[in-house]
This record gives sequence, C-alpha cells and structure tokens, in this order.
Amino acid sequence: MTSTFSRIIFALTTTMLLAGCGGTGGLILTPIENIDATPYRISALNETEKQNWGHLDLVADTIPGMSIDKAYSEIIKNRKGDKVIVAVLDSGIDLDHEDLDGVLWTNSDERPGNNRDDDGNGYIDDIHGYNFLGESYNEQLEYVRMLRLNIGDQTTLAKAKSKLDSEYPKAMQNKQQYEQILQAVKSADADVKKHLGKDAYTKEEVAAMEATSETMQRNKAILAQMFSIKETIPEVIEELTDVVTYFTEQLNYNLNKDFNGRKVVGDDPYDWNDKDYGNGNPNNRVDDESHGTHVAGIIAAERNNGKGANGVANNVAIMSIRAVPNGDEYDKDIALGIRYAVDNGAKVINGSFGKSFSPKAEWVYDALKYAAEKDVLFVHAAGNDGANLDDPSNPNFPNDQVNNGPEISNNVITVGALDPDYGSELVASYSNYGDINVDIFAPGTDIYSTYPDNTYEYSPGTSMAAPAISGLAALLFSQYPNLSAAQVKKIILESGLPIKAKVILGGDPSKNASLDEISTSGKIANAYNALIMASQVANGQLQL
Repeated sequence: MTSTFSRIIFALTTTMLLAGCGGTGGLILTPIENIDATPYRISALNETEKQNWGHLDLVADTIPGMSIDKAYSEIIKNRKGDKVIVAVLDSGIDLDHEDLDGVLWTNSDERPGNNRDDDGNGYIDDIHGYNFLGESYNEQLEYVRMLRLNIGDQTTLAKAKSKLDSEYPKAMQNKQQYEQILQAVKSADADVKKHLGKDAYTKEEVAAMEATSETMQRNKAILAQMFSIKETIPEVIEELTDVVTYFTEQLNYNLNKDFNGRKVVGDDPYDWNDKDYGNGNPNNRVDDESHGTHVAGIIAAERNNGKGANGVANNVAIMSIRAVPNGDEYDKDIALGIRYAVDNGAKVINGSFGKSFSPKAEWVYDALKYAAEKDVLFVHAAGNDGANLDDPSNPNFPNDQVNNGPEISNNVITVGALDPDYGSELVASYSNYGDINVDIFAPGTDIYSTYPDNTYEYSPGTSMAAPAISGLAALLFSQYPNLSAAQVKKIILESGLPIKAKVILGGDPSKNASLDEISTSGKIANAYNALIMASQVANGQLQL
C-alpha cells in the first residue's frame, strides 16, 4: 500500500566517458565533472517545467530529471523500435482514458464478453489484462489481517499486535487533528471572503489585509501558512479533505481488525490452490482508484498528442493487472499477477506497492524467479516511510533477497524517489533508502500524469519513481530487443549520474549521506546515458 499524502502531512506539521557506436555514434555519456559543477537552482519551476521535470536534464536544466527529452531529441529521434508489453500490477486503470486508450495491450486471441477462455490461458475475457480483486476495493493492512485470521507464529503476531496498538491511535489522532485544521481553514476562508467582499483572493491580498480583530489576525496567520503549501486555498481545502479521508479509511478499513474486504471475492487468499477467482475487467472501480492510471501514464501516456502528459516510452502496450486494493495487497494476487504478466508476453512488470508483513512471501519469491527464468524485468517502488530498508526492523515486501542476503534473482530493480530540487534535498523526504535494498533513484515527487475520467494530476511517491524506471527499461528493450533483463538492469544502474554531495534522509537535516551509502548504484537514473550504454552492450563494445 502507498500513501500520496506524505508531503502535505510533512509540510503541515560508475559513469565513465565512453565513445558511442552504432545508433549513437559520436555521443558520449554525461561527464562526471559536469555533474559536480551543476549549480543549484534558485528560481522556482514554471508550469511547463513542473509538468515535465522528470524528463529534463540535470546539466542543461539544473533539474534532476532523467534526460528523457534529450534522449529523444539526440538519440531516438523518430525511431519507434519494437513494441514492448509493460504490465502495470496495481489498482485498476482507466482503460478509456484519452492518453492511454491508444497504448493498451490487447489479447487478440480472446473474444470479449463471451464468458469463455478462448485462448486457453486459464483466464476468461482477459482482453486488456486481468482483475484479481473482483469487485473488492477497501482492504486491511496485512498485519491486521494476520491478527484477524491468526496467521503466523507467536513472535510475528506479537509484532503485528504491537504495530496495530501503535498505529490505530496515531491514525485517530491524525484524523482529529486534520479535521480541526480543515475546519479552521474553511472558517478562515469564509471570514476573509466576507471581509474582502469577493469569492476568491490571492496570497498577496491576504498579506496586505488589515486585521483589526484578534479573529482576523488568526485567520490571516492560518491562510498565510496554507499559502505556503498550495497556491490557492481551494486547493488546500481539497487536499486537506483528501488527508482526512485517508485517515478515515485507515480507521474504517486498513486498521479495522473486524473488517473483511475479501469476502466479496470468494476465494481463500491464503490457499495457493484456490485460483478460480477474479474477472477479466481490470478497469478502476471508482474515481478514487487512480493509482494505476497515474502509474500507467508515467510509463506510456501517448507522446506528443497534444494532451496531458508524455510517457517515458514511445512504443509500449500497457497490460492492466488489478491486484492492489485500497489497503495491503495479498501475496497470492501479486504472485499470480506476476505469472500472468510473464505468461502473456510482458517484458517489464511495474510494482508500485509494498507492505511490511508478507506471510506468503515465498509465493512472490517463486514468481520473481519464474520471471527471471523467462527474462522479464520487475521494477518495484522502495516505499514511502523515509526509512532505511537495510534495518531489519523496516522490511518492505516484495524484495529480491531475504534478511539482507544475496539476491534471489537478477531481474529486480528497487527504486527510491527524487525531488526536483538538486542539492541536499534531492532525495524525497518520504523515500525509503538502503545500500542493500534500494538500487537507484528516479523522479518521484509531484509527477504530472493521467488520472481517471480524462483528467491529469500531480502525485508524489516512490510509486511514481518506479514507473519512470519501467518506462526507461521498456525504451531500452524497444531500441535494443536482444538485451536481457539482467543486462537492462545493469545498464540502468551503471549509466546513472553519481551524485557525490550529501543528501538529507527522511526529512531530518541531522541525518545525511551520499547516494552511494544509501543505494546499490549510488546514482540517479539517466535515459540519455542508458541508451548510449545499451548501444555499446548490444554492439559488443562493452561487457557488463
């Protein structure tokens, strides 16, 4: 499960110089000295930069994007490459979205709506993917389910109970706190509108407003603080409402020991042999189920069509696999989802989810190994707790090793998130990190992408950083189809930009480290460099 409210909640309280060859003749990887000499940006991002910052270039734009625009203009140009299937293992996707409807995977061997398994793959009417959640949406967190069903040994259950005893009152306190803040903002907003005699006002008008009473002084102070978070008060009210809803749903569903969201699905989620469940409709069920749609757009929103956003990859078919509810995903759904993606032709699987308890982790490990055997790359979000995943007390599942041991497969990339600010705050305050457990960092904060009903929104999270890497992997497979998943993983990690300066960890200025101390690669992803290195590997000029 991922949270997109980390930022507002926080606010309120071996790259080498190598000559190119083949299709990238004359191009070189970004020189390291140019990275170290990049000045810190002083001016704020304009609207165009905000919507596209993850595609910009660190050296040219002083914004730590992945150099996507530079890669297209100087390397890819008009070359489409081979079509690559990318599975989005997530919540449902708005399959009718104007910026996604042209990039959907279609199972041509299946006839829609006849309630038959025409292609014999074991799934009925799976035209654009599969839905392992049926009509369910809200769910418990895994450790709460474990307590409800008494799953696990006594040590694990004791740990789960301790966590619930801690998290439930915190969620209750947060709900009450943000309800009070929301009410205070609404009251101040109404008073100031009446005082100014207008329905809308600016930050400057509030600052210049003469506060003749104690109440108006308080209103002025409240709104001044809110303007530091969003540009308009209606935006603040909308986001605060979302935060209150988030904590309300935590209490009603995620942390509610008596809730059972799975009963409408009809299977036993802890029985591997009970696989006859779900349906062939992986569309989102409600507008709030927007996560998968946003992720899909980051990977593959139709490029240069004059609408919304541009995806990273230009020749992709998105396979929608609905397996992540509003709560923690089930290990069985994830394992079966990975196998479904592999068996139906996906080359990349994006997993923007995670949880701290995984009672059937072996099912997912086996699925990851199966994907490795079939040469399929799995890209996973590092998580949004601002924590060190190398600390055994901060597990994040799924992963590609057990107890910080050797990797169980060579096809998994775990991705941390970047802010658009180059400097000490480069790594997002919410992003998890870890020299063993996090491989690389990519743009993740306030990423502009597709939302249900032909809309577009900004969202933050490692959930947004992972699909940036999935899109990059698809781009490499598309341009150089003979590369293996292991090679693409190495290329992405080794071609990134090594940032040597110390960065703040977890939003705590007293905690800082260099990227090589908090990730396997010590780098931020760079598509321009990756394409050059991929060309060298594909043409036998470089061995990895």
